[in-house]
Amino acid sequence: MSTFIYSAAKQNGEAVKGEQEAESKATLASLLKQQGLFLLDAREKGAKDTTFGKLNFNIGEIATKLKPISIVDKMFFTRNLAVMLGAGLALTKALDALEKQTANGRLKIVIADVKDNIVRGKPFAESLHAHEKIFGELYVNMIEVGETTGKLTLVLRLLAKQIKKDYDLRKRVRGAMIYPAIILSVLIMVGTLMMIYVVPQLTQTILDLGVELPLSTRVIIFISEIISNYILWIILGAAAWGVLFWYSLKTAPGKRIFDTVVLKVPIFGPLINKFNTARFSRILSYLISSGIPIVRSLEITAGVLGNIHFRNAAETAAVEVQKGKQIHQILSAFPVFQPMVLQMIEVGEETGKISSMLLRLAIFFEDEVSNTTKNLASIIEPILMVVIGIAVGFFAISMLQPIYSSLGNIK
Repeated sequence: MSTFIYSAAKQNGEAVKGEQEAESKATLASLLKQQGLFLLDAREKGAKDTTFGKLNFNIGEIATKLKPISIVDKMFFTRNLAVMLGAGLALTKALDALEKQTANGRLKIVIADVKDNIVRGKPFAESLHAHEKIFGELYVNMIEVGETTGKLTLVLRLLAKQIKKDYDLRKRVRGAMIYPAIILSVLIMVGTLMMIYVVPQLTQTILDLGVELPLSTRVIIFISEIISNYILWIILGAAAWGVLFWYSLKTAPGKRIFDTVVLKVPIFGPLINKFNTARFSRILSYLISSGIPIVRSLEITAGVLGNIHFRNAAETAAVEVQKGKQIHQILSAFPVFQPMVLQMIEVGEETGKISSMLLRLAIFFEDEVSNTTKNLASIIEPILMVVIGIAVGFFAISMLQPIYSSLGNIK
């Protein structure tokens, strides 16, 4: 039998501290529960305090707290919670089960914290608010609506679908960009190695021939000398440029320029447009169908969208709708929205079924993204082959032309 120093909470949230004899922490928690108390923390009397305040640098615990919570983790958490609540399980018991089931250490800590706050009397949405950076504003607001309207299970199902659709869309778009990125990376690496090791040897041979070098050959030799002599500076410069580019995306002007350019890139621009249109439509549809007022729905949607042009459109709509304007009229001022989108939103506003119309738009553009990404490899592959062929042909002609010229001068 050990004596534990504990801290606990009453049902009204009031903190309580004290000492209690028990065989284990589990027994202590059971004894306190009988007294109407919820155990928060406990340690054996006389044991050293191992809290973070005493600088206990446990590498495993630190790694657990720093481990990111992926979109898949959030999707399964939301889906499983909806299933448990739908089966009639109490929210605290469902969270307790999910805390034990999840393999992500950081998510386990978050679930435990949310559960503790609910036990102390806080609403679910308010408990999630402290972890808004993890779940997002959309998630917290929809949970709040679900609690208020008594449709929490339905809202959780909608959130699970939204997260799944978001995950699928992102996966398709990223997958479509991986292939050309790999090909171009390999091309740059091979070209750099040739400039460092192959061109210098050929250059010496060409110079020994004593023939006049064409412009293309002089250009390749010049590039080879620059790369060979300043390769480290080039790598450092590229790294510095990458860092500056990343930081520029954190600024409003940089983000605006990048998002504008991305939407105008051939092949990928229309894909990004469809991706953002699908997200805009589905998120706004779910928010409206959950009972959130249209103005607040547009504000939340604006906070979730990544592209600044779509975000500005949603923000402007949130302001102008309060002045009596219709959504399709407001969005028509933004060229990122296709005419079909505006027409269907107009029909939805006139018939009072804007939520279902937005959902149809989301499904249509999600299918468009899926079809585009499936065909993207067959479109990009011949383009890349042409680019590679031109690069190899230019190199071969430039380096071999002086040699053929010298052979022509032999009599």
